[in-house]
Amino acid sequence: MSADLSTRVSRLLGCRYPIIQTAMGWVADPRLVAATGNAGGFGFLAGATIEPQRMEAAILETKALSAQPFGVNFHMYQPNAGEIVELVLRHGVRAVSYSRSPGPKLIARLKEAGVVCMPTVGALKHAQKAVELGADIVTVQGGEGGGHTGSVPTSLLLAQVREAVQVPVVAAGGFHDGAGLVAALALGAEGVAMGTRFLMSRESPVPEATLARYLGVKDPAAVIVSRALDGLPQRMIRNELLDALEAAGPLRRLRLALHCALAYRRLSGIGWGQMLQALRERGELSLSQALLAANAPMVIQKAMVDGQPQDGVLPAGQVAALLAGRPPCAEIIQTIVAQAGARLAELARRVDPQLSQENRHATVSR
Repeated sequence: MSADLSTRVSRLLGCRYPIIQTAMGWVADPRLVAATGNAGGFGFLAGATIEPQRMEAAILETKALSAQPFGVNFHMYQPNAGEIVELVLRHGVRAVSYSRSPGPKLIARLKEAGVVCMPTVGALKHAQKAVELGADIVTVQGGEGGGHTGSVPTSLLLAQVREAVQVPVVAAGGFHDGAGLVAALALGAEGVAMGTRFLMSRESPVPEATLARYLGVKDPAAVIVSRALDGLPQRMIRNELLDALEAAGPLRRLRLALHCALAYRRLSGIGWGQMLQALRERGELSLSQALLAANAPMVIQKAMVDGQPQDGVLPAGQVAALLAGRPPCAEIIQTIVAQAGARLAELARRVDPQLSQENRHATVSR
């Protein structure tokens, strides 16, 4: 069955299907984003771990690889957030995604230029605030999702947000196939966003040694939530670093935090002032936790770039346990669309027995 999966989300983003590839730090590069767009989905470049010069090069490379629209992700702590916004406007990028709001002035500038603003939230109050600040689409990530996450399952959080906001909602956390897309649509979402599924694709830049850890997960319960890294709940694959952090005392955590802070300053140009702002935002955390929270990209880089999964963080959704192999993005999206069409047809037969009987008669007559 060929299903029309067009929704407000796909129309706003200018893509064929309401299937979003999230902006995973160190992972969502031009090749992955372009492959997603060429297959009919919509991809976001990871802009939170890159300086403006490299960000512009990444935007231009994505445009060279695909004529399809795409987005850029960034966060409010970046000292170059304003420069990222200017690049988005200069190069006609279709959308931006973010978690914590970059502020009403930057959002207003984006919206004036027609850029779709698409924050990710993990709580009802954050969704309401995001819409108040001008969000065009809200991505709702439930507890099944990877990285920083809340405790409320996607289905429950989605129901809350859907009733509270008027803008389209995208569901994230636990999605990887057509049945999940149909379920999300039935729950009131107008699309799904997936990170782990695209991380485990052929176009993913993640080193083989790290991907082997993801492919080795067979039990969803093995993708745990821990506060050991930065005091905030994060869903990750358990590994040597996480075990060590959970067993470590405050001094070892502080040493790791300072090492990451210095490395991130060299990479991003972020000043100690911005880090202190991050500390104030997370006033309930210890010094080492707050520093790691502000500089988490460097801990992730160990696994995602350097290929040292034992020394870095492995953010993952529980869906990792259901995935096998590394299909190309085109196959991932085509399979989801085909499965969604088949599942919708099956549901139609279930709720309309006459339709099912007519189909049987047609088959017999042929």
